[in-house]
Amino acid sequence: MNKQETIEQLKEIIKPYIHNQEAFDILTENTDFINDLRINSANLVDVILDIEEKYKIVIDNESMERMLDVKSALEIIETKLSEK
Repeated sequence: MNKQETIEQLKEIIKPYIHNQEAFDILTENTDFINDLRINSANLVDVILDIEEKYKIVIDNESMERMLDVKSALEIIETKLSEK
C-alpha cells in the first residue's frame, strides 16, 4: 500500500469527525487533526479506534499521544503494519 492510498483511507476514516470542510478538502501530510480539521479530543479517540479496526493494529498510548496530524498518523500506521 502506498502513501497516497493510505491518505485516502485515512480521509474516509476522519471525514465524519471534521468540523472544517475547507481544510479537509486540501488535506496534506501537515494537516493537524485538532487545529486544522477541528476534530475534538473525544472524536480523535474515535478516529484512533477506527484506524485500529481498519488496519487490524493496536495503537499504544505513546503512539496515540503523537497522532496529532496526518503525517504522524501515516508513520504510526506504517510502523504498526510492519510489526505484524
